[in-house]
Amino acid sequence: MAENRLARELEKRSEVERPKSWQPASSLPEPDKQAGYVYKWIRVSTNGQRDPKNVSAKLKEGWEPVRIEEQPRFKLFLDGNSQFKDGIEIGGLLLCKMPTDFQSQRSAYFAKKNKDQMDSVNNHFLRENDPRMPVFSERKSTSSFGSGR
Repeated sequence: MAENRLARELEKRSEVERPKSWQPASSLPEPDKQAGYVYKWIRVSTNGQRDPKNVSAKLKEGWEPVRIEEQPRFKLFLDGNSQFKDGIEIGGLLLCKMPTDFQSQRSAYFAKKNKDQMDSVNNHFLRENDPRMPVFSERKSTSSFGSGR
């Protein structure tokens, strides 16, 4: 029987080598990307309490649950008590996807909303400006430590 064995020096171990650097384990696995979609984990519960308001808001925004058939490697992680039977729920988070064009439109909408709010605050602030004590609208700040003597 010993004649059928390869010498230990001839065995290849490249397939079983561990990664060179340690990394902490991720609590949520990364989904396999599908072209044309972005993925996001959406909260469906916290501390065992369901959060239907959050789920409803996200679904209205255009997020749709990812079906287990689309990501078969997630079968090991599934929560048996999930209300989304065909969805992928891990630790109170549901994996959802949205078309990339919807995501870019959504991002543009919120960027415009944010800019409008900043413009409104700045206009209100400058309108209240007293000419005897002018306020400059510079958006730069500095910090110094000590008197430098």
